[in-house]
Amino acid sequence: MNARPEALMPHIGVITDVRLDTPDIKTFRVVTPDGKKAFDHMPGQCAMLSIPGVGEAMFSITSSPTNTEYMEFSIKKCGCVTEWLHQAEVGQQITIRGPYGKAFPVDTEFAGKNLLFIAGGVALAPLRSVINYVRHYKDRYGKIDIVYGARSKEDLLQYKEIMEEWVHDEGVTVHLTIDREQPEWDGHVGFVPNYVKELGFDTDKTVILCGPPIMIKFTLAGLTELGFEKKQVYTTLELKMKCAIGKCGRCNVGSKYVCKDGPVFRLDELDELPNEY
Repeated sequence: MNARPEALMPHIGVITDVRLDTPDIKTFRVVTPDGKKAFDHMPGQCAMLSIPGVGEAMFSITSSPTNTEYMEFSIKKCGCVTEWLHQAEVGQQITIRGPYGKAFPVDTEFAGKNLLFIAGGVALAPLRSVINYVRHYKDRYGKIDIVYGARSKEDLLQYKEIMEEWVHDEGVTVHLTIDREQPEWDGHVGFVPNYVKELGFDTDKTVILCGPPIMIKFTLAGLTELGFEKKQVYTTLELKMKCAIGKCGRCNVGSKYVCKDGPVFRLDELDELPNEY
């Protein structure tokens, strides 16, 4: 997939809202100077955010395409660009360009299916766009299950939205877990892969999985024990994207470029690639 020429042109973006979601993750709301959404996107696509004189980086667009007023990005502080962004305040201008990458097949392969979302920590960020898209068009899908875990209650991304919106949706079941017990938590305690096995899902679902590599490895093992096949599981490798247009070679894995052939892949497609992914 080649980027459209207009996707290479940066827009001026204005940060209109900043909220602290976890101790090291902030969510930024961005519009153009005239108060509009910079461009349209589909769930799973990414955008390049740039701070002139500081640097640029690729981030998942965490807001749903059904939101026509603005885009949001949930960003973990973990480097030069993210450190600077975490210091930004409302009114700060940045540049934004995109969208980049292949989206999740929400209107084709996912249509009419029961969906199982599994995420760990900040990995909920790229799945939030998909979840809110299918919530908006619930009549197009079957039952929706969401399994999400983090180190602690404070590390659960978008916790307010989950508790005030997702858990109240008809046809949507949310399963939250944290790694270790804490006094103010009366929910499930344990790691995501084990929780998935405990829940014992039927295999009549399409799985959308995102998290740290070790979590994905053990979750896949658990799904296999339950009878799921890799062709039922989708994931995103957007963290490997760098230039987003297939020029720098940083995301090359075997015969694929993550930015041009992904970042969304079905797990059986990844089996054809070297183990370096």
